[in-house]
Amino acid sequence: MLHNDLEGDVALDTTAEVVGLIAAITRRYTVEAQAAAARHGLTPMQAKALLAARTPVPMRRIAEVLHAEPSNVTPIVDKLAESGLLERRPNPEDRRGRLVAATDEGVAVIADLDDNMPFARDPLATLPADQRRELRDLLKRVLDD
Repeated sequence: MLHNDLEGDVALDTTAEVVGLIAAITRRYTVEAQAAAARHGLTPMQAKALLAARTPVPMRRIAEVLHAEPSNVTPIVDKLAESGLLERRPNPEDRRGRLVAATDEGVAVIADLDDNMPFARDPLATLPADQRRELRDLLKRVLDD
C-alpha cells in the first residue's frame, strides 16, 4: 500500500508542477502582452487583433486568433479602425466580403509590439516543431473528456 501512496504523491506533485508551469507561462505571456499593448493605448485583445491583421485577412480569421465569435470581434476592429491602425478593404476573392488590414501606422505599431513581446509573440520559441506538436497533442488529450 505504501508503494501506491508514494506513486500517487509523485503523480500529484508532477500534476501540481505542470499546472504551476502552465500558470507561470500564462502570467508571463499576459504581463508582457499587457505592457506592450499599453504602450500604444491598446488592450491585449486589440493588440492581438492588430497582429492578426498584419496581412489582409477576413474578419473570421481574427475571430479564430482571438478565440471569439465574429460578432464580438467587430467592436475591437471598429476601435482599431477609428484609431487609424486597421482598415477594411474589399475582398477580391469574395465581392460580398471584406478584409481587415493594418494601415501603415498599424504596421509600425505591429513592429513595436513584436519588439516588445518576445515571449508573448512566441512562447514556444525554444521548442523545435516536433516538440511543439507533441506538447499541443498532449494538452489536447488533457482537455478531451
